[in-house]
Amino acid sequence: MKVPDVLLRPISHFASTLSKFRHLHIPPLATAHEIATSDQVLTIINTVSPMEPALEKVVPFLLPDTVYSVLQGLRDPELGFRFFVWAARRKGFRCWDSFDLIVDMLVANNGFGLYWKTLQHLKSCGDPISSDAFTVLIAGYWKLRMAEKAVDAFGRMGDFDCKPDLYTYNMILHVVVKKDVILLALAVYNMMLKLNCEPNCATFSILIDGLCKNGETQDALKLFDEMTNRGIPPNSVTYTVILSGLCQAKRADEAHILFKTMRSSGCFPDIITYNALLNGFCKLGKFNDAFMLSRSLMKDGHVLGIRGYSCLIDGMFRARRFNEAHELLQKMCEENITPDLVLYTIIIRGLCEESRVKDALKLLRVMIERGVVPDTHCYNTLIKGFCDVGLLDQARSLKLEISNNDLFPDTCTYTILICGMCRNGLVGEAREIFNEMEKVGCFPSVMTFNALIDGLCKAGELEEAHLMFYKMEIGRNPSLFLRLSQGTDRVLDSASLQTMVQRLCDSGLILKAYKILMQLADSGVLPNITTYNILINGFSKAGNVNGAFKLFKELQLKGHSPDSVTYGTLIDGLQRVNREEEAFGVFEQMIKNGCVPSSAVYKSLMTWSCRKKKISVAFSLWLKHFRSLPGREDEAIKLVEKLFEKGELDKVVQSLLELDFKLKNFDSAPYTIWLVGLCQAGKCGEALKVFLILEKYGINVSPPSCVMLIQSLCREHKLDQAMNIFYYTLEKGFMLKPRICNQLLKSLLSGRKEKHAFDLLNRMNSMGYDLDVHLHATTKFLLGDQWNTPEMENVLPG
Repeated sequence: MKVPDVLLRPISHFASTLSKFRHLHIPPLATAHEIATSDQVLTIINTVSPMEPALEKVVPFLLPDTVYSVLQGLRDPELGFRFFVWAARRKGFRCWDSFDLIVDMLVANNGFGLYWKTLQHLKSCGDPISSDAFTVLIAGYWKLRMAEKAVDAFGRMGDFDCKPDLYTYNMILHVVVKKDVILLALAVYNMMLKLNCEPNCATFSILIDGLCKNGETQDALKLFDEMTNRGIPPNSVTYTVILSGLCQAKRADEAHILFKTMRSSGCFPDIITYNALLNGFCKLGKFNDAFMLSRSLMKDGHVLGIRGYSCLIDGMFRARRFNEAHELLQKMCEENITPDLVLYTIIIRGLCEESRVKDALKLLRVMIERGVVPDTHCYNTLIKGFCDVGLLDQARSLKLEISNNDLFPDTCTYTILICGMCRNGLVGEAREIFNEMEKVGCFPSVMTFNALIDGLCKAGELEEAHLMFYKMEIGRNPSLFLRLSQGTDRVLDSASLQTMVQRLCDSGLILKAYKILMQLADSGVLPNITTYNILINGFSKAGNVNGAFKLFKELQLKGHSPDSVTYGTLIDGLQRVNREEEAFGVFEQMIKNGCVPSSAVYKSLMTWSCRKKKISVAFSLWLKHFRSLPGREDEAIKLVEKLFEKGELDKVVQSLLELDFKLKNFDSAPYTIWLVGLCQAGKCGEALKVFLILEKYGINVSPPSCVMLIQSLCREHKLDQAMNIFYYTLEKGFMLKPRICNQLLKSLLSGRKEKHAFDLLNRMNSMGYDLDVHLHATTKFLLGDQWNTPEMENVLPG
C-alpha cells in the first residue's frame, strides 16, 4: 500500500522548508510616521515617472511593513510590479507577505505577461533586477503547476544580468524535484556550487527528499553526510525525509540509530517524524520497535491518533496478523476515532488479504453510505482482491464502477487486471485490456509491460513477448530516442544522460535539459532489470540459452547491473541444457562482479548437483552459503566439514541445524534438497536419517521430499519405513497424488503385507481420500476379490 502522504512531512510548501526566507510576518499597528511614509511613497509611485530615483530619497524611512502596506494600496498591477522589483533590490525590505501578494497578483488575470513587460522595460532603462524578482515569478508559475514556465524563467535570468541567489536556487530545486526530474535537480545543485552559492538546510532537505522518493537512498545519505560536513545542522524536516527513505530501503536498523542521533543532537521529533518512522517499522514487520516508538510518542506528549493507528493496523494486515489488526481497529473505535479514506482502504486491503473479498465489498458500500468517497486507489485495492481469488468478472465490474463515480481507472487499475488475467492463463484478455488502456490515453508503466511480458513468456509466446519489449524500449516518441542515441554525445544509459543534462545546465540551456527529461518521461517507460529478468527466464525455460545470454549482454550495455535474479536465472537455464561447467562459471563471475548470490541461487545449484548425484558438491555449496551469512562461526563450519568427511551424517545435520536456529529466518529448503539428493543417489538409509533428525527437531518435511523418500524405500523393499513416512504425511494433513499412493499399496500387496495395505487404506479413507477415484485399476486388481468384500466396504466411503 502506498505510504499515505499525510504520514510524511511534505516538502510541497516552499515556505515550510525555506525557513530563513519565509518567516511568519504579522505587521504591527502602523504608527502615524509609517502611515505618512506610506502615503508619500504612494504619491511618488502614482505621480513621478520614472519612480525609482524619487524612491531612493525615502529609503532611510522605509521598513518591510511599509513596502507591504504600499503594495496593498496600489490599484495598478503594473505599478505594483515595478515597485516590488525596485524594493527587491534591498534584502532589508524582504517580507513574505509582500512575496505572497505579488504571487497572487501574478496568478490573478494572468499577470505574468505584464510582469515580463515590466522586467523588459526596466532592463531597457538599465535598472538592475535582483534575484527576488525572479524567485517570485518562479513561485507564481509553480502555484499554477506550470513547471516548464518556471524553469524557463530561471533560465532567462542571465538575459537580465541577474544571478540566482540561494532562495532562487531552492525555489527552482523544489519545482524540479516535485516534477521528479532529479537528474536536473542535481545538475542545478552542481551549478550552484560552481558559482559559489552556499546551500542551506532547505537545499539539502529538498534534494534528499527527491533522492529518497526515487529510491536512491545511498545517494541521499551521501548528501546528508555532505550537509553535516559543511556544518549545516539538519532540522526535523531533513531527519523525517531521510528516516522515511531508510525505511523505504528496508534499512530500519539504520533509521532507528539516526532517530536516536536526532534526539541526542537536540532536534526533537514531532508527530510527523514519529508517524514516518512508525510507518516504516510497521511496513518492515518491526512491531516491537513500532510499539516501543508509539509509547515514546505518547511519552513526549503526542497522541497516537488516526495516522498512528493506520500505520499499526496496516502493518498487522501486511504481516497477516489479522486478529491483532482487528483488535487495534476495535481499540481505535473505542477512542472515538472515525476511520478516514486512508484507513478504510487499509482495512479493505486487509480483508482481501484474508480472502474476505465479499466483506471488503460490503465495507466499501458502508463507507460510501457514511459519506467517505472512495478514490481510484481504494477501488484498485478491491479490484486486486477480486483478481487474487480469481473472480475476474467482478474485478472488471468494479473497474466500470470507477468511471460511474466520476473517477478514472488509472495505470494501476489496468496493470492489476492484466496481472490477474495472466495469472489465470487468459493472456488474450490481458492483451485486450492493454490495447484498451492505450486507446483511452492511459499509458502503461514498467510494471504493466512486465506483467504482460511475463504472461506472454509463460504462455510460450516468446516472439510476442520480445516484440512487446521492443515496443516498451522505443516508447511513444521513437524520434527522440533515435536523436539521443546518435552523434558524438550519445545517450545510451542513465550515466550518459546525467552527463548530457549537466553539460546543458552549465551552458545555460536549463529549459532544453528539462524538456528532454520530461519528453523521455512522457514518451514511454524504459525496460528495467525486472523486465530483462522476465525475458531471460522465458528464453532459458524455452531452452534458448543463447538468446538469454544475448539479453544478458544487452542489459549491461544499456547501463543496467545484473542482480542475483539475473544470474540465478542464467545459471538455471544453463543447467537445464546440461551446460554445468558454464553454469558454475557464471556463478563465479557473479561473485567476482560483487553481486552477492541469494539463497535461491545456492539452492538452485544444490538441486542440480543433487540431480546429477553430486552430493558432496551440493554439501560444499551449502557450506559456502553458510560462510557468506553474517554472524557465522568459521570454526564451527570447519568442524561440520570434518564430520562430513568422516561420514557422520547425523552429527553433520544436527550441527548445521544448531547453527541455523541462531538465524531469525530459518530455511528448511537446503535440508530437503539434500534429503532428495540422497534419495536420487540411491543412499536411502542416509536420506531416512536426515528425515528422522528433521522430524525430531520439529521441522516440517515437504510433501515432494516425502514422496521421493517413500519411492526410494519401496525400491529397497523397506516397506515398514515407507509406511511410517506415509503416516507422517497423513498426520501433517498432506494429500499425496495417486501415483505414490498406488506405488506403496502395490509394494505392500506384492510383499504379502495385505493387512498393512488395508490399514493404510483405512487411514487414507479417514483423512478424506476418495479411494474409488484415487486407486488405479491395477491396484484394485491386486486387491482381487477382497475389493468387494464387506471388510472393504467398511473402508470405502458410504
